[in-house]
Amino acid sequence: MAKQNILVIDDDKNIREVVKLYLRKEGYEVSEAADGAIGLDLFFGKPYDLVLLDIMMPVLDGMETVKRIRAKSNVPVIMLTAKGETFDKVLALELGADDYIVKPFDPKELVARVKAVIRRSTQEERSDILEFPDLSIDMENYQVIYRGKEIQMPPKEIELLHFLAARPNKVFTRDQLLEQVWGFEYFGDSRTVDVHVKRLREKFKEEEPWRIKTVWGVGYKFEV
Repeated sequence: MAKQNILVIDDDKNIREVVKLYLRKEGYEVSEAADGAIGLDLFFGKPYDLVLLDIMMPVLDGMETVKRIRAKSNVPVIMLTAKGETFDKVLALELGADDYIVKPFDPKELVARVKAVIRRSTQEERSDILEFPDLSIDMENYQVIYRGKEIQMPPKEIELLHFLAARPNKVFTRDQLLEQVWGFEYFGDSRTVDVHVKRLREKFKEEEPWRIKTVWGVGYKFEV
């Protein structure tokens, strides 16, 4: 099996060295860049399985870098930031980051998060059938099985549920959900998403280990 490639973009050389050391111990190939501009040159020069991206950098910061990555690629991105403000975390997720880690961090935790994000991404690519405790979502047959029984629901509800569940714990704004689930041609507003989420929630029990959670001021996520 070929080694997975990870790109580390951070202006702090010490952090790059520590991250590189721990990831290489786990068998990953690691490339590094000291700013977003160099990082993008590397990123578009060869395929990567994940990008670790600092927010505060010279030349091109992490927010602009992730925007440019997302314009052309769905490769998983984990943001690294010394800031703890909710605004930065929310903005990073809105721009398309898959996860974030606040500095200082435990290198072992970073490795665990890297493995989890890559595993999640691989699962999304591999199957249109999603499995959770007491829940199966089959997009090939537009079928949802809950606690052993098929639940009847309109196609858009199934598509919304599948889109969120295929990206567990990732936050999406209402506009992003309108764009991804309903498409560019849809001229509805954000209340459309709210209504569909409400209908989905009514079909499931509250005590499940997964749920569609409201992230106030942002949107929704499928929390597991």
